[in-house]
Amino acid sequence: MNMAWKEMKKSKAKFIILGSIIFLVSFLTFIISGLANGLSQDNAALIKDLPQGHFYMNTDAKKTYNLSKIEPSLQDQILKEHTDAAAFSIQMGFVNDAEDKQHTVAFVTSTDSPLFEKVAPGEIVLDRSLEKDGIKIGDELTNNQFNGTFKVVKFVDQKKYSHAPVAFINMDNYKEIYRTKGLQLMFVPGKDVASYTDLDSFSNNEFLNTISSYKAENMSLNMIIWFLIAISGLLFAIFFYMMNVQKIGLYGILKAIGVKTGTLFRMMWSQMFMITIAALILSVAFSQGFNMIAPEGMPFHLTMESTLLLSILFIVIGFIGATLSGLQVKKVEPLHAIQQGDV
Repeated sequence: MNMAWKEMKKSKAKFIILGSIIFLVSFLTFIISGLANGLSQDNAALIKDLPQGHFYMNTDAKKTYNLSKIEPSLQDQILKEHTDAAAFSIQMGFVNDAEDKQHTVAFVTSTDSPLFEKVAPGEIVLDRSLEKDGIKIGDELTNNQFNGTFKVVKFVDQKKYSHAPVAFINMDNYKEIYRTKGLQLMFVPGKDVASYTDLDSFSNNEFLNTISSYKAENMSLNMIIWFLIAISGLLFAIFFYMMNVQKIGLYGILKAIGVKTGTLFRMMWSQMFMITIAALILSVAFSQGFNMIAPEGMPFHLTMESTLLLSILFIVIGFIGATLSGLQVKKVEPLHAIQQGDV
């Protein structure tokens, strides 16, 4: 450790350049990951914020929730068996404000449940993004398929579906707008999976993948992130490998004066950890700073779990790169290095 630190102080420029490259690559990965997660939240925050459980839709719907319809008798049976369950529906639509400006929303209604907003007839609860469009509490909104008006009573944070703000409305108002008598889906929180005739069961992730826009978008974004991680890992490994291979002559001399190979490995690992951790601390700080100064409306969502996972991944990749170069050091013959005079 002491030898590693002394070399880093002696060759500051080399290690600063290497640390800067690791910082830029990890910072870029954090930013891309934050944007991808932000888009994912913007597409399905309503579903992702629900606890782990099981969704049910009609078998005839063939995994298309828009076509699903839960029979009222079966709905009542499930609600009696699971007091924390909820039946709900989601449909895209729009509302008009006092100036007749149209706003696209995802109408959501449900049975009485703490998982969804409770709304009285004629009232509407909106995602806060619509507040930025000028809609205020107490405003009257209209819909051309609804005879009355919706009074805005509350705004809620981060309730999006299919990139549209969610609008919670009463079940009677929903049935009037969409001329329907039943709801589309059932949600039962918990790990136990109950099976029902004519109903398909989906875990949270399985249900998200039935949303076509989410599945296609998420697949593309995940592919970009994993490619970026693979490229970053390759760069990390190459940089650490090249740095250590360039010092093979020096390692040979050290071995000639009695320094053990294990000590040289610990020296390489120490340098790798110090450079990588310093670069990652800066990357995390800058990416969190970017979260605060990101342009309004930009979907950026970088969780602490994602940050820790990526950081651990980078450290593991750096460790592998440094160890691979150490295998070359292990083969160095002290006499050969001395004869070359490569110090």
